[in-house]
Amino acid sequence: MLLLLALLALAGCGSDETEAAPNVDASLLLDFQPNAVHTGIYTAIERGYDTALGVNLRARVPGSSTDAVKLLASGRADLAILDIHDLALAREAGSDLVGVMAFVQTPLAAVLAQPRIRTPRDLEGQRVGVSGLASDDAVLRSIVAGAGGDPDKVRPTTIGFSAVRSVLTGRVAATTGFWNVEGIALRAQRPKVREFRVDEFGAPSYPELVLTVSRATLQDRASLVRATVAALARGYEEVLSDPENGVSTLVEAVDGLDRAQVQRELDAVSPSFTAGARGFGELNRPRLEAWARWEKRFGITKREPEVGLAFDGRYVPAPGRD
Repeated sequence: MLLLLALLALAGCGSDETEAAPNVDASLLLDFQPNAVHTGIYTAIERGYDTALGVNLRARVPGSSTDAVKLLASGRADLAILDIHDLALAREAGSDLVGVMAFVQTPLAAVLAQPRIRTPRDLEGQRVGVSGLASDDAVLRSIVAGAGGDPDKVRPTTIGFSAVRSVLTGRVAATTGFWNVEGIALRAQRPKVREFRVDEFGAPSYPELVLTVSRATLQDRASLVRATVAALARGYEEVLSDPENGVSTLVEAVDGLDRAQVQRELDAVSPSFTAGARGFGELNRPRLEAWARWEKRFGITKREPEVGLAFDGRYVPAPGRD
């Protein structure tokens, strides 16, 4: 009973709809294969924070990076974790999707380079792997330019999602990738690999991963959104206070994960859960506006994303509420 009361307090109040529990099953589509970023989700589910608020969450792994937008837009997924660039592109293409909570407060994108690359300027004339996504090109150009180099002198090479293998085999001098996953995997095999994070070379500190719903879900099923956000926030607070249990929960829930790898990932990414924020999940308007300007400047979108329409942070629990 105490747990239920605490969670109901986390869910917040003051909206124009009833606070009744939704009492529904709901699918939450992940952005990637389960990793340390998702520990709070699995903790919330394992500890029953979701069901205490009337939502039976089912975490689902995407088949490809485009699954989430299609499934959200068609109503075949209730909620999804989107890379913030995918959210911007989906909205520009006409999908009315809305970010309602941040999972991290910083970019996870980086350029991962061979030890001989001392600065991103050294990538001029070098072959650099990119996945083929527009955001990869923007990250690469931003990092090279931020280091005083000329992005036009870099030789981007499409390698799909084989960042780790491409660096280890020497196919490329560097590659774009997520420092919290590919970066950790690379360092485990090549400790002296270089890591150049995009927000260390001119990009604003934006929330890379965002819990996203359709506008219809936000309008017609607000109680589902409120309950899910509250449950997940509690899950991540637990992980921050007890990281080892968070690792254990994820490893036990997902077959094939290496505990040591997940622990390294969580050690690296956990500061980003709340970096510069008042609490977990915050969607900071000034940060998002700076991101929107950067998004257009580096050509990910043709126009600046409309922050007021793309994000709605009202359901994130207020800091200190318990």
